[in-house]
Amino acid sequence: MPRPVSSGSKIIFVGASTGGTEAVKSFLLGIPPDCPPILIVQHMPESFTASFAARLNSLCQPRVIESQGGELLESGTVYIAPGHSHLKIKRSASGYATELLRTPPVNRHRPSVDVLFDSAAEVVGRYAIGVILTGMGKDGACGLLRMRKAGARTLGQDEASCVVYGMPREAALIGAIEEVAGLAELSRRALSMSGRTGP
Repeated sequence: MPRPVSSGSKIIFVGASTGGTEAVKSFLLGIPPDCPPILIVQHMPESFTASFAARLNSLCQPRVIESQGGELLESGTVYIAPGHSHLKIKRSASGYATELLRTPPVNRHRPSVDVLFDSAAEVVGRYAIGVILTGMGKDGACGLLRMRKAGARTLGQDEASCVVYGMPREAALIGAIEEVAGLAELSRRALSMSGRTGP
């Protein structure tokens, strides 16, 4: 059963762009139903994010939803950023909650991976795990570095398994990535960093 998570719980944050729909699916297929909460920004038009979340929900063991903002974070649940808003994590009276912002684009994107990762660094710190997947450009690189400096564990998809080796490369160049892994290994590594095992 999903259960609210409290301060000190591990939370996984994922960012992806070009090629990311299949990469996110592959990542989540390796995740068990009782996983830590997972927040995901996939660059995608707003008309597609609800159906993307529904498709993932039908394929994956955890519950996958498009965030509406204000959800209490629960184990076994994946929160997909809607295509019209930035997704952040914030503290709530009983743990953590999602927050949506229709503020201007960051790195030309809304939702932006940097906005999500920055909130992870600020709110969750060393209990966060950041994962940057295939994508064009540099969105998420600086946020992942801020996460790492805040004590978070950080992972990047390797060049061989990326459709576009842009965002992970930019993150690697500035020292934001602690460990590089192929797509097939990333969910196992993220779970290991969270103290959990695979399905």
